[in-house]
Amino acid sequence: MQWWMAALLLVALALPIGLLYKPLGNYIAWVFTSPDHWRVERWIYKVIGVNADREHTWPSYLRAILVFSAVGLILLYLMQRLQSWLPYSLGLPPVSPDIAFNTAASFVGNTNWQSYEPEKTMGYTVQMAGLAVQMFVSGAVGICVSIALTRGIAYHKRGTLGNFWVDMVRAIFRILLPMAIVASVILLTAGVVQNFAGFTTISTVAGGTQTIPGGPVASQEAIKMLATNGGSFFGANSAHPFENPTPWENLFQVFMLLVIPFAMPRTFGKIVGDHRLGYVILTTMASLFVMVYVSITAAELSGSGKALQLAGAAMEGKEQRLGIISSTLFATATTGTSGGAADSMHSSYTAMGGMIEIMNMLLGEISPGGVGSGLYTMLVMVLLGVFLTGLLLGRAPVFLGKRLGVTEVKLVAIFILVLPVLALGGLGISMAIPQTRAEITNLSMSTGGPHGMSEAIYAFVSVAVNNGSDFAGFDSNTPYLNTVLGVLILLGRFIPISLSLALAGSFASQGRATSRASELPLHRPQFVLWLVILIIYIAIPTFIPVLLLGPLAEGLP
Repeated sequence: MQWWMAALLLVALALPIGLLYKPLGNYIAWVFTSPDHWRVERWIYKVIGVNADREHTWPSYLRAILVFSAVGLILLYLMQRLQSWLPYSLGLPPVSPDIAFNTAASFVGNTNWQSYEPEKTMGYTVQMAGLAVQMFVSGAVGICVSIALTRGIAYHKRGTLGNFWVDMVRAIFRILLPMAIVASVILLTAGVVQNFAGFTTISTVAGGTQTIPGGPVASQEAIKMLATNGGSFFGANSAHPFENPTPWENLFQVFMLLVIPFAMPRTFGKIVGDHRLGYVILTTMASLFVMVYVSITAAELSGSGKALQLAGAAMEGKEQRLGIISSTLFATATTGTSGGAADSMHSSYTAMGGMIEIMNMLLGEISPGGVGSGLYTMLVMVLLGVFLTGLLLGRAPVFLGKRLGVTEVKLVAIFILVLPVLALGGLGISMAIPQTRAEITNLSMSTGGPHGMSEAIYAFVSVAVNNGSDFAGFDSNTPYLNTVLGVLILLGRFIPISLSLALAGSFASQGRATSRASELPLHRPQFVLWLVILIIYIAIPTFIPVLLLGPLAEGLP
């Protein structure tokens, strides 16, 4: 019965995403290829002093992203530090320097890692004008980078990748903002709160008192999911009934997480003029998603132990109104994107279920990944697959008329090394310093042994890959972790962006490869299978030694 429910939920999710694949993907492609500027867009360009008709080379495009993100980082930090002077601060004090830095880095980096309880830390102005605004712009940055890489592959001897400021404005005003408005209305009908009520104290049935927080939740929840952010208005995230009140609304949240990332392959195919390759990327993303979903669900339904058997499944840490299947579907989506939201406590999953969540992030979040970031990460894996296949067959590696030379392969190799170097390096250095190791093991971990190690592994992988979710038992609210994790977030965000734009620039400067350099047939099921195997082979073995210290040690009999 449970498996029938799992299949029905998957079908109910796949149908609307499948129906929107072509129209939404085509629309996104039109947004970034249309030569016409809307009047409101021209006003914005005039105010910020941008020549909308001037295209950027890849270094110029990257500089614009870094300057824009740096300004956002500074402004968000200052808003938190000056919170008590802002309207609608709810009487809350200024945010401490380390939390303010971590939060600013996290939201600018589209990670939205939160080491604090939002409703007790951030007033409405910081939530709306700070955090929610960064949810829009950081998601838009990811879309812009994926479009720039797509243009680089499509262009020949052009050397430019478009205009970042134009791409940013269009991503926000033509894609994210309209979709967020519609989604907010739907969330309101589902019972998600939207008010400025502050804190309300009520008397409980038992005679005690309880403080009920309010706030503009629906508007923030919409962009939180659509731009695969994950930053929550409440500490309980999407497990809170004010954010996620009903099972159907829970499914709608999963839909919001996935709809844009799954439409991006169509956008890619439309711009490069090869829809078949778009279907290859889509099939690879969907195959990985289903594999992870089935694996997590199986782990949770087959949890061993008398307590789990009496409960019927591993229900600890999961909301009764949602059940185990809705929880595993949400967990698959949030660890497969840069979503970071959670409707259940991942720390309470079975050891194998928790390990699969970690492994899903280790894939590089390409099942289907974050808005934009999923596509450009998947394209890097496609390039690697083309290069390795060419070596095996003794053929010149060519992708859509572009030759993969030494420069391109080096960029791909460095891109792949970013996640393991940051996650394992950050965790290794932290555990190698006696003082910080004692702080992590004694203060941050909820328990000792393998499970505590799983919490630490999950945290460092989550920030390095810009996911933002955690095991919910790991307390990262210390000056050291707030600082180090914030730095890892920024490096994990902007190093891959830099490498992707360098790749785009290298491709854009090339002409079409000669006819003697024949291309590989990429539009066949064999290449999809090879790509899935390659992604798993690259991602998992690197982390097996550290997984042996955590979830494998906990879960193996």
